[in-house]
Amino acid sequence: MNENKIKLCIIDDIRSVVDMISRKPPWGEHRIEIAGTALDGEAGIELVRKTKPDIVLTDIRMPRMDGLAMTQTILEMAPATKIVILSAYTDFAYTRQAIRLGAFDFVKKPFSIDEIVSVVLKAKDACLSEREALTQRLSQERKLRDGLPALQQEYVAQLVHRASSADTVAAQWERLGIRLAPARFGLFVIELDRPADRLAAMHAREVALLRFSIRNILEETIAGLTQGIVLSEAANRFVCVVNCTDNEAAERLSEACRANIHRFTRSTVSVGVGRYAATVEALPVAYEQALSALDFRFYTEGNGVRLYDGSGMETARALPMYSAATEHELLMALRSGHADQCQLVLETIFNDLLQSEPLPAPRHVEHLCYELAAKICRTMRASFPTERVAALEERWHAAHGVRGASFQSMKASVVSIGREACSWIEGERADEPTKLIYRAKAYICDHLESDLSVEHCARRFNISPGYFSNLFKKVMGISYQQFVIHQRMEKAKEMLVEGYQVQEIASALGYEHRRYFSESFKKHTRMTPSEYKWYSTGKLDPAADPAAEPAQEI
Repeated sequence: MNENKIKLCIIDDIRSVVDMISRKPPWGEHRIEIAGTALDGEAGIELVRKTKPDIVLTDIRMPRMDGLAMTQTILEMAPATKIVILSAYTDFAYTRQAIRLGAFDFVKKPFSIDEIVSVVLKAKDACLSEREALTQRLSQERKLRDGLPALQQEYVAQLVHRASSADTVAAQWERLGIRLAPARFGLFVIELDRPADRLAAMHAREVALLRFSIRNILEETIAGLTQGIVLSEAANRFVCVVNCTDNEAAERLSEACRANIHRFTRSTVSVGVGRYAATVEALPVAYEQALSALDFRFYTEGNGVRLYDGSGMETARALPMYSAATEHELLMALRSGHADQCQLVLETIFNDLLQSEPLPAPRHVEHLCYELAAKICRTMRASFPTERVAALEERWHAAHGVRGASFQSMKASVVSIGREACSWIEGERADEPTKLIYRAKAYICDHLESDLSVEHCARRFNISPGYFSNLFKKVMGISYQQFVIHQRMEKAKEMLVEGYQVQEIASALGYEHRRYFSESFKKHTRMTPSEYKWYSTGKLDPAADPAAEPAQEI
């Protein structure tokens, strides 16, 4: 039905008047439809009940039910109906009463057709205006209803980040229809473990699908146990505000969320749980506590829940430092090139940290690791070119210049550069033939993309291929060809994890054909490049992941 079409009913006890009004004016041109006519009040009421007109044109005096009583009855049935009264001068008192009851307008008898048309068009405009207003109101209500979840989340997010009083919150809480009691809260923050590594390797569609899945799991898990709301803070982080009775209840719920995410997405997440918040005023504090607790996944490498315990986290405290004697022992091991002793000293420093109660804040441990790495590099500057030491420093910064490094990874890196520094000292002290092989080793590692045949390398160092090959195996404990393949395959592993394509890696490592590289890689690792990439990023079965592409090594 056309929304601009208006229905008109004409009710008068004089048939000639009814016929004239219904037939003479060009109602169709005005988009007005004659819905029906009646000759008395009772028939008029029945007509209005059946046709539901927008406008009723009726005489004030009629048999069986006059226009006044009919006006009252119609407006009780359909208050929006526009009633126009036809009245003689002598009936004007009745007309005024009809207007007070809610009649739209009146026309005095005798009247002309133009007067009838004019007042009906005036009533039509009023109907259309009311329709438009109603449409706009319904549209606004629909938009509000459709956008309500977003408004609810936005408002709760404000309460989480900025302090608010319970008195000012109550009205807004009710207006937005937040399905969460406005008191007795638990708050926990959930974050994907090592998101920079995983999300960077995924397409935008896959990231969106993962976030959607995790959000659904959180909402369904929470809904099964209590009321709550899930807020998205970033591609890898969610904040959950739930109703609960104490810290233990919040911790149990967050553990259920962690377990379900791992079960259904194979993703591991870390959860930081703030202390129980009795009122909305305490939500920002609970949020900061949850973030502090989340930071301590640094020690566990993720996939766990930690409740903020309040000890050693609210204020920075002094980091347990190693003694002057320990530092002297470390420097002596570095300067003498004793890699095992260097590693032992570093392991002792880190083990002492883990024995601290409570554990130091992660940022303090990160500062300690940077300090140890800097000491190692400063010690090496006394014996080696600046450029060589700078390369060691750059490797450290590249590995730990991004957020998300764990205690174990930082510890391993410090130990690794300490052992490498010791190997430099050891290499300097070797006899000339051994020094030559160490130089050859460095050349190989720096030129994996080049022709690395025995003949080529031996020619570079001005010795015969046979002597070079025997000397290399004697010093390194492995044949020259095995060493070259091993170094290329280790470099290939790094590049696969970093996201390089198989063809790019093959070219970068001096393989003319991708097939030959893939065969060498599988022979060396017992996995195809694609399989290794999936395993190294935590996937147990590449075929089980819907986002995985089929391996194409061959």
